[in-house]
Amino acid sequence: MKSPRLSRLTLLGFGCLLGATTALASPAPVATPDSKVATAFDKLLDEEWQYQLRNAPELATSIGDYRYNDRWSDLSLAHIKGSVPVLTGYLKRFKAIKPSSLDDQRQISRAMIIQQLQDSLEGIRLKTYEMPIDQMNGAQLEYPGFVSSIPFDTTKHYEDYLARLRAIPKAIDQVIALARLGEKDGLMPPRFLLEKAEQQVEQIAAPEGEKSPFGEPVTKFPASVPAADQLRLRKAILASIDHDVRPAYQRLAAFMKQGYAAHGRAQEGVWALPGGDELYRYDIRTLTTTTMTPKEIHQLGLDQVAKIEGEMAEIAHKLGFADLAALRASVAKDPKLYATSREQIIDLYRKYIAQMEPALTRYFDKIPTTKLEVRPVERYREAEAAGAEYHQGTPDGSRPGIVFVNTGDYAKRDLYTIEDTAYHEGVPGHHFQISTAQSLPLPPFRQQGFYNAYIEGWALYAEGLGKELGFYKDLYSDYGRLNGELLRADRLVLDTGVHDLHWTRAQMLEFFHAHPPTSEPDMQAETDRYIVWPGQALGYMLGQQTILRLREKAKTELGAWFDIRKFHDVVLSGGALPLNLLADRVDAWIRDVKAGK
Repeated sequence: MKSPRLSRLTLLGFGCLLGATTALASPAPVATPDSKVATAFDKLLDEEWQYQLRNAPELATSIGDYRYNDRWSDLSLAHIKGSVPVLTGYLKRFKAIKPSSLDDQRQISRAMIIQQLQDSLEGIRLKTYEMPIDQMNGAQLEYPGFVSSIPFDTTKHYEDYLARLRAIPKAIDQVIALARLGEKDGLMPPRFLLEKAEQQVEQIAAPEGEKSPFGEPVTKFPASVPAADQLRLRKAILASIDHDVRPAYQRLAAFMKQGYAAHGRAQEGVWALPGGDELYRYDIRTLTTTTMTPKEIHQLGLDQVAKIEGEMAEIAHKLGFADLAALRASVAKDPKLYATSREQIIDLYRKYIAQMEPALTRYFDKIPTTKLEVRPVERYREAEAAGAEYHQGTPDGSRPGIVFVNTGDYAKRDLYTIEDTAYHEGVPGHHFQISTAQSLPLPPFRQQGFYNAYIEGWALYAEGLGKELGFYKDLYSDYGRLNGELLRADRLVLDTGVHDLHWTRAQMLEFFHAHPPTSEPDMQAETDRYIVWPGQALGYMLGQQTILRLREKAKTELGAWFDIRKFHDVVLSGGALPLNLLADRVDAWIRDVKAGK
């Protein structure tokens, strides 16, 4: 999932989408909330939020704030360093506010914003900005990929887009400058992945005019744009693509070809970088909101792999196979379980999302109204993209949520995991949770908050809700559900294996092939994903396990008073949270129900 399509580089120093740690304190006992302090706190929150939006224009665009639609984030080293005193100033001002003078929700907001600012400053100290290019989330992909999040409803929107296109040469030069710093400091992605990124850059640079990934907006103008403006803007945009954008990408390709890619690190794990072990622990802390060690996470993954494969063996027996190995061998060569066209994959995603939607009222009191669409992944990034990913819509509903589906190399893509993934990326997974958060009466930084373990943990939990609601009726589809869960367990093993235990890519694939949860193209792409994006893949199962544990605790303590719809409301109605604060929220609900409130 990407939501929105923003890189860690773009958001560096602007903490709204960064995770926080379980070191976050629970709300302090309320003494006497002070309305003047609360008003000042709200004003400070808004001031800091406005700073984030100004400095991350892509974030503003993605949530429907179009004041900065004509620019990209400033990725210059001077700007990054200049953000340090600003962020430090905000941190001091938030810390100066006494928690006891705030109500419970503001105490939570204070704890969250303080940790986010600290994490942002720590990311700058660790120089995470010095690796801006990779095959998964690199800046070269962010710019064309962001086009789907830009509005094109008015002449002004097209003029803003034209300004952004004309600004790409400067943005690319800033990316190159940061990459040079990384090369000097020894902070380099793996060479073999930089070579893949170089190919992506060349593919983006090659097409002219409308055929460019940046040309799609001029292929069809809305009626709201006058005909004369359409002619003028089409000419100007196509000229900018050919005279600004493509030369900038050609310059980036030349930079990579002339030595940068060749100087990529030889080892796969971040342990090989200067300060690599510290960087990995930072990634775990911010992306999982836990204090678990890599070794603890690795062992949990091994335990979960064994458990899930036991359940898969039961399905194998039901299908008439002697064991799981026999089922896997059959599935690998059964043509009925693989796609015959790109369209078939898209149609199945739409089918499963449509069948889930009317069942939601059985488990949820509140159903978000933001529309959801399914679209194919852009051709230029098929080779390295995940099987599917979600891009959030705008809070006002003017842009729908989108599930992007990878239909490349379709004959090797299985069909039996699609139902599971549709629930994860769509409903009741990412689209449901994020659309709900956007509508909550919370500060904007919490409405738009991205706590990886919470968001991905919820989406993995949502896959299981499909089973509870009576879906996965086909045994192969249920086998696909377990494959999805196995994938998340494999991730715990593989991510820690490469970045803590010094596994090679070959060792990663050896484990993957021994416990295969998906098709070969996906396993190859997933392996490279874990290598280049340390810690992110850990959040899924760690978050899911937390939600399941809290649900079981609530059922045990409340007995007949337990209501699954109310439980889900408690989990969702606080927005995305660090896992310890989610636990505090559920515990408070349990106490309130027991007290008869």
